[in-house]
Amino acid sequence: MSQFAAKRLAVVGLGLIGGSLAKALRETGCVEHIRAYNRSAQSLQFALQQGIIDQACSSIGQLCEGLEAGDVLVLGVPVLAAGPVLEQLHPAVEAGVTITDVGSTKSWLVAEAERVFGEAPSNLVPAHPIAGSEQYGVEASRADLFRAHRVILTPHANCGASHLERVRELWLACGAGIDEMTPERHDEVLGATSHLPHVLAYILVDLLCSMEQRGEVLRYAAGGFRDFTRIASSDPTMWRDIMIANREAISSRIDEYEQHLDRLKAALEDESAEAIQEIFERAQATREAFLKQSEQSS
Repeated sequence: MSQFAAKRLAVVGLGLIGGSLAKALRETGCVEHIRAYNRSAQSLQFALQQGIIDQACSSIGQLCEGLEAGDVLVLGVPVLAAGPVLEQLHPAVEAGVTITDVGSTKSWLVAEAERVFGEAPSNLVPAHPIAGSEQYGVEASRADLFRAHRVILTPHANCGASHLERVRELWLACGAGIDEMTPERHDEVLGATSHLPHVLAYILVDLLCSMEQRGEVLRYAAGGFRDFTRIASSDPTMWRDIMIANREAISSRIDEYEQHLDRLKAALEDESAEAIQEIFERAQATREAFLKQSEQSS
């Protein structure tokens, strides 16, 4: 049972994840006051009208006013925007305020914090909830988005134990399970399991759009196409930033994927039914093991 409680929660970037976090903590009753800043005034007004937040802030400066030790500030912005936001937070937030994020890349955040602060501050706890949707924006937020999902905490070398524990308790309060790894390991793992699949979905749809017979192709696309390409409906800006921030790991995964495609292509050219069958059976067994593991952990 989580012991998390805070007087104030401040959110920079009230999208799907930031909005869902605000909703989840609102539902638990463990936060007294929730405020947010977002570039879209319309999204802020929606959140205010729906009771997701108590205060809509017109600037990051206003968001930081009155924050004290024990309060939590969450960065919910696209990953490439984290550095400029940290620059604004640096003089405005006292060391006792816990700062965390929800971004899909972690080494980039730590590097930006080191650039802005001189070293990654002890009150910064990078975190990544492994939950989401192809829908985006605060309008799509859900209080149960993180329930029975994993959140990866990636503490850096200077991370304070009390701040790390506070972020751990925050996510436990949302019904999530917690894992911990280094920022570098996180980016390698997510580069394969999350970032590469988004690359493939976007590229496949882009390929079909560039085909001369694209209208006919899309007309006869079945459920498999819909299932595989669902994530290509995700926020392009967010995923553009993720690709750039984690470009080395993603490039390596693309190289490995190309090698596997080459093997399959060679098997096709050789008309090797046995080699094709072996690839497909191995993939099927791996996915079934993944589904079984997911069911057991949920």
